[in-house]
Amino acid sequence: MSADTHIAEGNDPVYVTDALIAEDIDAYLEKHQHKTMLRFITCGSVDDGKSTLIGRLLYDSKMIFEDQLASLENDSKSVGTQGGEIDFALLVDGLAAEREQGITIDVAYRFFATDKRKFIVADTPGHEQYTRNMVTGASTADLAVILIDARQGVLTQTRRHSYLVNLLGIRNVVLAVNKMDLVDYSAERFYEIVSDYSHFAKQIGMDSFLPIPISGLKGDNIVEKSPHMPWYQGPTLLGHLEEAPLSDTAMQDYAFRMPVQWVNRPNLDFRGFTGQIGAGSVRPGDPIRVLPSGKTTRVKSIVTHDGNLDLAVAGQSITLTFEDEIDCSRGDVIVQADEPCEVADQFEATLVWMTDAEMLPGRPYLLKLGTQTVTATVTEPKYEVNVNTLEHLASKTLGLNAIGVVNISTDRSIPFESYATNPDLGGFILIDRMTNATVAAGMIHFALRRSQNVHWQAVDVDRDAHAAQKNQKARVVWFTGLSGSGKSTIANIVEKKLHALGKHTFLLDGDNVRHGLNRDLGFTDADRVENIRRVGEVARLMTDAGLIVLTAFISPFRSERQMVRDLMENGDFVEVYVNTPLDVAEERDVKGLYRKARSGQLKNFTGIDSPYEEPEHAEVVVNTVELSPEEAAEKVLEYILR
Repeated sequence: MSADTHIAEGNDPVYVTDALIAEDIDAYLEKHQHKTMLRFITCGSVDDGKSTLIGRLLYDSKMIFEDQLASLENDSKSVGTQGGEIDFALLVDGLAAEREQGITIDVAYRFFATDKRKFIVADTPGHEQYTRNMVTGASTADLAVILIDARQGVLTQTRRHSYLVNLLGIRNVVLAVNKMDLVDYSAERFYEIVSDYSHFAKQIGMDSFLPIPISGLKGDNIVEKSPHMPWYQGPTLLGHLEEAPLSDTAMQDYAFRMPVQWVNRPNLDFRGFTGQIGAGSVRPGDPIRVLPSGKTTRVKSIVTHDGNLDLAVAGQSITLTFEDEIDCSRGDVIVQADEPCEVADQFEATLVWMTDAEMLPGRPYLLKLGTQTVTATVTEPKYEVNVNTLEHLASKTLGLNAIGVVNISTDRSIPFESYATNPDLGGFILIDRMTNATVAAGMIHFALRRSQNVHWQAVDVDRDAHAAQKNQKARVVWFTGLSGSGKSTIANIVEKKLHALGKHTFLLDGDNVRHGLNRDLGFTDADRVENIRRVGEVARLMTDAGLIVLTAFISPFRSERQMVRDLMENGDFVEVYVNTPLDVAEERDVKGLYRKARSGQLKNFTGIDSPYEEPEHAEVVVNTVELSPEEAAEKVLEYILR
């Protein structure tokens, strides 16, 4: 460490030389390691000054090294956007694309500290296109600083971000009216903006917020009181940040909750359950319950790297050992025995859609809540929220940055709490099963009552008994391919051959089911997903009756074919890819559909203006250019009977 290096000590730089390092550095680290940590975000519309504000906080709290300061001064001169003054936004806008466009497109995290507290600040994007990044930054924040350009007032993105901040449960909100220097530090303008925002805040249920007039560029009311605004008597921004309550502290008053992250088994003599306490506190001897199983026991010990504890509270990462040997694994939640959380498999929730591809009702996604990961499907939205007017709009799907209220069904019951009560057990993300991309963030409201009232009924004559009576193995043979590939023709031949062998079968054909079961569905992507979901459920019921079910559907999406596969027992789903090139299928065009699609008379036609996703791991592939329908059927039959 060179002699000109300094460490921030409050608002005064402390210069460190080699001679002082040994005696001072340990004392410095000891002083700072026990400080509380506040996580906060800055958000608002484009060019409201978020990056400049954070740069100013870093600068004024002396968290910039000499070489960084020199580089900042040089960059400010070369960029030249602030009339020769230091451009503090350059400390945060680290991406080249951001500097070129003049906007923040990623979530930039920065660390700084004062004598009283340490801080992690997330500079979140203001542009509507990057709302999903703002949600990411806000998901772990204790406090939100919502910036407003004093010249512009309350804008659409101000409303959108405020709605999301409130939705995400951030109750400590600062309304920072920035660029007051550009409106001559007008008190009238400040109170006009505060009045406008108060009206909107009341509409969205935001109980309170702290308005502060600031200038990020000039430093007014950031660290020191501004001499230009004597009419403002409230705290400075940094002063409020140093005193704001932490979310972990608030959660200590709730009943004990700890999602299990992993089972700690270093040897045969020790078995503990590790995780971070999400709410409440725990002591050795406390009665606890493991959900969803409901098994009960008592805490034997609280183990940490630094030794056993007599008390652990929200925010701490610990390992619990139990007095009894009971099942507990990753994804389970350990709770206070006499005050457990709910367990259900159907919920109402708010979704923030975060990807360009629309939400498709009925499509299976992965739902990750805490340490649990389950398969979930979303019904069509109850309504979508217009963040400008707060109207509830009818909608069949959700697009990028849309916010809607939906019902969600999971493949098994999971422990949860409403997001308003406990964000750790009420907040979740949805993940695309094919790409592993996060597509949505969600907040659970409550369990649907019907999930408490609907249970599986045990039956004595089960699936295996039905199949044994027919002397066969029940399974689904799923033919997929383009229109005109020959799916129905081949499936029909296979069924005739199975029938001749004395097998009990049923053929579900794509066209036939649209005359009855699915007559209400069209050919949009969302309707195609629902079409396959219904057929999959019917096929599963037929296999429960012991039948060999053959289906002939285009079924263009891998996700839906995988959904049906997941409904079946392992090995009972046989995917048959009828591989026919598009030009060959179009040449056949026995129904004239391709001709209509090419002329624009038929919309959303697979292969023309709607995609077909080829199977990647089909059990049987038949190429109808190389094989006749009879030969293709023989190949399928050979696999089924093998």
